[in-house]
Amino acid sequence: MNRPQLPTLLRVFAHPDDESLLAGGVLAQHHAAGARTTVVTATWAPNSRRVPELADALLTLGAGAPRLLGYGDARNPEAAPGQPRLVDAPLDEAVGHLVAHIRDFRPDIVVTHDAVGQLTGHPDHVRTHQITLLAVEAAALAHLHPDAGPPWQPTALYAATHPESGVGLLRPLLKGAGKAILAVPDSYVTTSVDVTPWADAKWAAVLAHRGEVARERSLPGILARLPEAGRNRIIQTEHFTRLTPGPTKGDPVRLTI
Repeated sequence: MNRPQLPTLLRVFAHPDDESLLAGGVLAQHHAAGARTTVVTATWAPNSRRVPELADALLTLGAGAPRLLGYGDARNPEAAPGQPRLVDAPLDEAVGHLVAHIRDFRPDIVVTHDAVGQLTGHPDHVRTHQITLLAVEAAALAHLHPDAGPPWQPTALYAATHPESGVGLLRPLLKGAGKAILAVPDSYVTTSVDVTPWADAKWAAVLAHRGEVARERSLPGILARLPEAGRNRIIQTEHFTRLTPGPTKGDPVRLTI
C-alpha cells in the first residue's frame, strides 16, 4: 500500500517532553509515512538526567537522536550546570546554534512553541518561540551565520498551540496544579490534526520521560494519573498555527508546505 508523502519536519521545543506532549502524534504520523523528522531541544545538557529519557521518546516517535542547544532551564539549575540559562543566553548566539541545525537537516516544515508560551507561559517556551522565528529567517540568508552551513529556507513555520475550545479537561487539571492557562482564540488556529491512529506511540513517548511522569505537578504526571478514556481525549488532537505567511487557513487537518 502506498503511504502518503508528508513533509520533512524539524521541531524546536524548550524542554525534554515538550516534543511528545505537543507534537508527538504528528511526529509519529510523519515517520509512519516515511518522512524525515527530528527534534531540537533548547534546554538541558547532553550529560543531564533527562536526555536519556528524551532519546527513548524520540526513538519511539521515529525522530532520530536528540539535537541539543544545551542551555539551562529557567527554573531548574540542574539542567545545564555551568551553562547560561536559555533566557539569559545571547540571542544571536542561540539563533546561530539553531540555524546550524536547520541548515544541516534541511526541513520542509519547522514547528515550535506559540508566542504565549504554551498554556503555562513558561519563559523557556516564549524564548524558544522567539529564537525559532529568527533562526528560520536567518537560515536562508548566506550572510548571516556563514559558519553554520549552506543556506536553507524552510517552506513553512508552525506554532503548536492550544485554542480556548480545545483546552477542555486540561483546564481543571492545570488549575489544580497551580498552573496558568494561556490558550489562544480559536480563530488563531489554522490546523487541528486528529492523531488518534498514533496516540499509542505518542503516549509511549510521554511515558519515556520517566522523571516527569513521577512528578505530581508535571503534565506527564497529571496525565498518567487520569483514566485512559479521559487521557485519550486530551492527547488525540494537536493544534497548530501557520506563521508563514501569517495566521491564515491552509489545510485544516494536517501540516502542509
